[in-house]
Amino acid sequence: MTPFIRNLGILAVVALAIVLLNQETALVTAATLLRFAFFIVIGVVAYFFWRDFGRREIETWPARASRVLYAAVALLVVDIGWYAAIGVSGRNFLAFLVVAAICVYVGVRTWRGQRSVL
Repeated sequence: MTPFIRNLGILAVVALAIVLLNQETALVTAATLLRFAFFIVIGVVAYFFWRDFGRREIETWPARASRVLYAAVALLVVDIGWYAAIGVSGRNFLAFLVVAAICVYVGVRTWRGQRSVL
């Protein structure tokens, strides 16, 4: 038996157990909790990266540039949180993408502008 077939069998047994034991609600709850935990972990990793590398450099920037960068990051975090909490679609998804793209553009443009000055 190949590992692929064995893994498909294990997956089928787990899916069958969930259906037979009527645990769909528990599975949805666990999936939601894992979804939020994933975003929390991403946030913690981003914070540690900022703390170790970015903070010292950003402290040397002018106040306006640092406020613009932090505002873009804060708006991006709110935008991603909105996407994670509500699950956007249609026009809301388009708004999510536009806001995220603008935040990334402003952050990168500010960072590159300050890097060229130094």
